[in-house]
Amino acid sequence: MTSREDRIAELLVPFLEGSELSGVQSAGLRTYLDLLLKWNSKINLTAIRDPEEIVARHFGESLFAARQLFPEPIAETVIDVGSGAGFPGIPMKIWNEWAILLLIESSQKKAVFLREVVRTLGLDRVSIETARAEKVAVRAELVTLRAVERFDQIIQTAHGLLKPTARLALLIGESQVGIAKTLPDLDWQSPVPIPLSQNRTLLIGSR
Repeated sequence: MTSREDRIAELLVPFLEGSELSGVQSAGLRTYLDLLLKWNSKINLTAIRDPEEIVARHFGESLFAARQLFPEPIAETVIDVGSGAGFPGIPMKIWNEWAILLLIESSQKKAVFLREVVRTLGLDRVSIETARAEKVAVRAELVTLRAVERFDQIIQTAHGLLKPTARLALLIGESQVGIAKTLPDLDWQSPVPIPLSQNRTLLIGSR
C-alpha cells in the first residue's frame, strides 16, 4: 500500500473492530477519496473539507455499519436511500463486493458523481436511480439510510422499500431512535454507538 492508503487504514482502525482491509479495498477507498475531494471543490457533496475528517466521519461510519451488517460477504440486495456522495452505500459495496446495490439520489449532480465513482472503481452490480425514493418501485433485502432532512417522512419511505423479509439499517443521532422505533413490523436490535462520535448510533431493524 502507499503511504496515503496506510494513513486511511490507520484512521479506519477504530471502526473495523480488528478486521483489516485488503489491498484492493484500501486502493478503492483512496481513489474514492481523491474523487470526492476533486468533485467537492465544484459541487457541494459534503460540508466536511478535511480529508482525514472525511475518512473518519463518512468512510469510518459507513464501514462500521458494513462490518456489522456483513460479517461475511453475501450477495444481498441493498438500497441506499438519499445516497448523496455515496455514504454508506459505496463503502458498503467496497466492503462486500457481492452486494447488489441501488443508490437512490434525487440530485442530478450528485448522481453524476456517483456514476463516476462506480465507473472509476469498476464496481459491478451497482445502479443509480436519479429520483425521489418514494417514486422507486424496487424492493431490497437491506435498506440503508443516514440521517437526512425530514427524517420522520423519509424513514417511512425507506420502510416501504423493504422486501417481506429484510433489514433496515439506520445511521442516525440518538434523538432519532425513538422516531425510528414507531415503524411497524420491525424487531429492533439495541442501538450500537458509532466509534469516535458524540451521539451517533447504528440502529438495525429486521422483519
